[in-house]
Amino acid sequence: MGRGDPVAAAGAPPAPAAGVGRGSERYHWVAILLHWVIAALIFGQFALGWYMVDLPKGPDRSYFFALHKSLGLTAAMLIALRIAWRLTHPAPVLPAALPAWKIQAAALNHRLLYLCMVLMPLSGYLSSSFTQYPMKFFGLPFPKLGWAHELVNQIFTTIHVTTSYAFIVLIAVHVAAAVQHLLRRDGVFSRMLFP
Repeated sequence: MGRGDPVAAAGAPPAPAAGVGRGSERYHWVAILLHWVIAALIFGQFALGWYMVDLPKGPDRSYFFALHKSLGLTAAMLIALRIAWRLTHPAPVLPAALPAWKIQAAALNHRLLYLCMVLMPLSGYLSSSFTQYPMKFFGLPFPKLGWAHELVNQIFTTIHVTTSYAFIVLIAVHVAAAVQHLLRRDGVFSRMLFP
């Protein structure tokens, strides 16, 4: 600011660091909608995944595996849309009153959540690509990138399962932080709710 700047002359406090502000800004309704739809899909996929792996081989198991894959592909498309939206629409800034370590921890948690959101459907798709079974999207044929190969299938299955455990931990941290903001009524939680 120049010497003649009226704000500087009035002795206003320095501007907050990037990503920090009053915290009153809200997410756009598109981001809110994508957040909750993807969250519902993720929780549904966890429940479905744990249920179907213990089913004996047969029509029921095949049905639930096909449903899991179809919902996973749906989630992948929505996650791609969410990432594109996020890259073109920065998130609202956090309240300046929050400690710096909380702001940094929140940023790290969000980055890791996005990483898991990419790895989960990608590893699931690649795992399914290296099996003898055809891949379908709600009954419609869907292209595979691979061929029947047990070792490659197992590698991507391991990545898929391992990522799911990391994803659960990150989601638990995310939910715990959201509950804390809700109880403190600091306005952070309500930014991800429809008005």
